[in-house]
Amino acid sequence: MTDYRIEKDSLGEIEVPADALYGAQTQRAVENFPVSGIRFPRVFIRALGLIKAVAAEVNAGLGLLDANIAHAVHQAALEVAEGKWDDHFPLDIFQTGSGTSTNMNANEVIASLASRALGKAVHPNNHVNMGQSSNDVIPTAIHVSACLEVNEVLIPALRHLHVTLMKCEAKFGDVVKTGRTHLMDAMPIRLSQEIGGWAFQVHQAIERIECTLPRLSKLAIGGTAVGTGVNAPKDFGRIVSSRLAGRTGLPFVETDNHFAAQATMDSAVELSGQLKATASSFMKMANDLRWMNSGPIAGLGEISLPALQPGSSIMPGKVNPVMCEMMMMVSAQVAGNDAVITNANQHG
Repeated sequence: MTDYRIEKDSLGEIEVPADALYGAQTQRAVENFPVSGIRFPRVFIRALGLIKAVAAEVNAGLGLLDANIAHAVHQAALEVAEGKWDDHFPLDIFQTGSGTSTNMNANEVIASLASRALGKAVHPNNHVNMGQSSNDVIPTAIHVSACLEVNEVLIPALRHLHVTLMKCEAKFGDVVKTGRTHLMDAMPIRLSQEIGGWAFQVHQAIERIECTLPRLSKLAIGGTAVGTGVNAPKDFGRIVSSRLAGRTGLPFVETDNHFAAQATMDSAVELSGQLKATASSFMKMANDLRWMNSGPIAGLGEISLPALQPGSSIMPGKVNPVMCEMMMMVSAQVAGNDAVITNANQHG
């Protein structure tokens, strides 16, 4: 049996698991949104923690937050950013459109940790959320997490793929094969030329994604509830953005227009579009490889892809192009994500 404690918020009392670091507002969201079981990704919680840590620093520096409280909040938020308390972020990604539930989840967890360290109560709203609103924190976290993932994971992976394809291009320079249009035989082509075309597609994908990053690096923080900056000190957004840049090594700056930054997520849609274009390229490459590998007797049988696993439960010796098909599935998912992200942005 689970032990509970009683927490209170503006709606009254609610039972919260006794060992949970979060409080009433998170618990209400747990009960309201048992939708998919899909939680926010690690990089998003990392971004939230970084935002809260930097905000505490800035508030202390401006003389608005007690130095001891600020230090405790800062340290707790960094622990959240590092992933030490991910089990206490249970919320489903399908929830209130502003992400208020997840912002409050972060506020409550950080406040609990800071209270433990300090030996006195730290308030989720008055201290951890000082100078902020869900309406500027969540858009900021989306931008920061996307920039982190693109710079630390996606671009290095694409560059590795580009180098690998270039090596393959050099390796197969003397292999001549049948070119095809409409799946019908056409003029001859070197296998190296076909692979070189794929390499150039990857190179262009990198360029497209990198061209989006300057706009994605502009952050909504400082706009608070509706973009006016009410309850945030002057220059809060600029200083927080600058501190985030210093902590991550990425060129974050305050948005040029808080009303646009909070009313829409156009830069996220732009990035999603570039990811869709990349996925479309990968879908084509994977399917080309699948066709060339088809057979080996009754298909094209031009190439032999590595045999990675048995391909059938009843046909001995059958080997399928599993990596190509995995990539095609991923590409289809990215295209689907783009449709969802576009639709979500249209509705604010």
